[in-house]
Amino acid sequence: MIDVSGLNENQKQAVLADSKYLRIVAGAGSGKTRVLTMRIVHLIQDENILPRQILAITFTNKAANEMKERIKKMLPGDAGSQPWISTIHSLCVRILREDIMCMGWPRNFTVLDAEDQKSILREAYKAIGVDATAFPYPALLDYISNNKSAEIDVQRAFTLAGSFTGDKTKAKVYEFYVNRQNQMYALDFDDLILWTVRMFRTFAEVQAKWQRRFKFIHVDEFQDIDKIQYKLISQLAGTENSLYVVGDPDQTIYTWRGADVNIIMNFENDFKPSRTIMLNENYRSTSAILNGANSVIKNNNHRMEKELYTNRKSDEKITHYASAGDAYEAAWIAAKIQELHKAGKAYHDIAILYRSNYLSRSLEKGLLDERIPYIIYGGTRFYERMEVKDALCYLRMVTGADDLAFQRVINKPRRGVGNKTMDLITEHSVAEHKTMYEVVRDDELFTGKMKTVMDSFVNMVERWKRISQDGKTQIFELFEQIIEESGLRKALEDDKELDRIENLKELIDDVKEFSEDYPESSLDEYLQLVTLYGDRDETMNSDFVQLMTVHAAKGLEFDTVFVSDMNDGIFPNERAMNEGKKGIEEERRLAYVAFTRAKNKLFLCEAGGYSYILQRVRTRSRFIDEIDEQYIEHIGATFEEEGPRHRNSYQDYEAREDRESQGSISLLDRLQSSKPQNVELKKGEQVVHAKFGEGIVISCKGGIAEIAFPYPFGIKKIAAGHPSLKRKTDLN
Repeated sequence: MIDVSGLNENQKQAVLADSKYLRIVAGAGSGKTRVLTMRIVHLIQDENILPRQILAITFTNKAANEMKERIKKMLPGDAGSQPWISTIHSLCVRILREDIMCMGWPRNFTVLDAEDQKSILREAYKAIGVDATAFPYPALLDYISNNKSAEIDVQRAFTLAGSFTGDKTKAKVYEFYVNRQNQMYALDFDDLILWTVRMFRTFAEVQAKWQRRFKFIHVDEFQDIDKIQYKLISQLAGTENSLYVVGDPDQTIYTWRGADVNIIMNFENDFKPSRTIMLNENYRSTSAILNGANSVIKNNNHRMEKELYTNRKSDEKITHYASAGDAYEAAWIAAKIQELHKAGKAYHDIAILYRSNYLSRSLEKGLLDERIPYIIYGGTRFYERMEVKDALCYLRMVTGADDLAFQRVINKPRRGVGNKTMDLITEHSVAEHKTMYEVVRDDELFTGKMKTVMDSFVNMVERWKRISQDGKTQIFELFEQIIEESGLRKALEDDKELDRIENLKELIDDVKEFSEDYPESSLDEYLQLVTLYGDRDETMNSDFVQLMTVHAAKGLEFDTVFVSDMNDGIFPNERAMNEGKKGIEEERRLAYVAFTRAKNKLFLCEAGGYSYILQRVRTRSRFIDEIDEQYIEHIGATFEEEGPRHRNSYQDYEAREDRESQGSISLLDRLQSSKPQNVELKKGEQVVHAKFGEGIVISCKGGIAEIAFPYPFGIKKIAAGHPSLKRKTDLN
């Protein structure tokens, strides 16, 4: 019998309930992963359900791997007895590998990642004569994705385009893209789900087979699924299988990519009779953080009524800091982080969250000025780095030699293969219905030096294929050989690309680890895993402050969190504000997610001054005003015109006199705590600025001082009475 003594009453019910259809509404930090894994173990241990009949669908590979590890610890024994836990895309790959032949495609179809998709677009643009500046790749990929999701085929796209030149151009690219996919037997991520849904809809016997395979279906982060994913889940559940969904409507933050909060809200109407269990005890955040977040989210009308509570009491309130501008905000955040670090807080326990990627610029500068190590979480991911992609495409030459891999590696490192040569290969490939590699391998297209280059390349690839097929060499050993013989490592060494070389070494370690964990697996299986694996966690191995968007922070937690740029028009963003109530409610859910990432301390920061992005003076975010005053403290300079949210006079919210008299106040606090003064600085005077450090006054006219600061800041013009600026003598 599974031990549930460590669970609260609602968690126990969620683990042990015997209802066929269950909806678990799990608030932030309420232990949903623990409940979900224990539920699966309960089915196996107590209900004697065969593990192979249990399916759990997660939102990310990271979540899937975490669940697998937890279940392994709770169910020691044969790895083959584990339930199937994966993302929905990985599940679809598995289903299609088994049954796609009924759709007329081979089982060894190629899965396209984002870079592969762009490669096809580059081909299309060149063939059709499309200007990439007029039709950016991301916009075209969205157009293609939207058409596929709406089941709009190429012919229908041309019909809808009518006589509009731009739409006709997009339809032509769509046509090229789909034709190229068909030539290569390649599916993108959208196709994986769409083709599975279509296959189940077309072939009832295939759907029935998979319904029999998985009798108990679990879905994590149910609030984030879209309508197509919901259709697939419903197809798998059918009328006989058990369906157990876990999610929180208050954390639906992906509506911009199709997530529909109504899916989890209407679950009880779609699956009858069903039961709903609330997990409303938060184990992550202190009471002030949680109550502050609760006071914000309760302003949403379209939600399920619930009030999270916590037993983690603390006297520490949420801190709201107001600054004169984004540079000052960044300087204050960096100084505060340095202060926390000196007091013993590890950098990796601290995160800075922002609404949009462009906001990181000033924050990064602030951290660099303080020499604080940081990492952009979710920036360029490991498997998307140039040298990693190159190496993986060499591996693809061994397993399938698809055209996209060939195009990427034939001239990496440089072999003197130019555009005319590639055009000739492409022409023969299309005419003869061969892959580009088959053309180079089998056709006598070249003479002289180019023949030598191509023969050498083919001989190298064919040798690797033979080694791969004889089964005597481990995958990672072959991979090391490929990196050496291809010339990739030498090219990077010649260019002194030390960081890129380290990435290749890391990739070799990754392949080696895969070989050790799955000794019977093939090179093709490793490549399939890599294509789907986008959440490798690289940040916790070193001590870095982590910067990320709020969307990227979903599912993570940190001891201390700074949320920057809490200004109307930024967070909530301008687009959402223009959408009205629906847009604001989405942004409020995003704020709720941001606030509840913090375990022990939450800082909410705003920047004053004029915004060129907004084309107006910044005002404080309404979400700060929605926080109950008993849970928040206000510090810094604020700006007041007509009401509490519009300010133009600097004030200090903290009583600093005692700290100043004791000498404990920091330089940054002293610089930013004062009211503006009518000051005329003299030429040659030494001053100290909160952001730029010490400087020398060059001139001062009309209250505007021209000051020379050390590299890299140079000469700046600053209001002489600005609170961020002080005479050096006044600070002594």
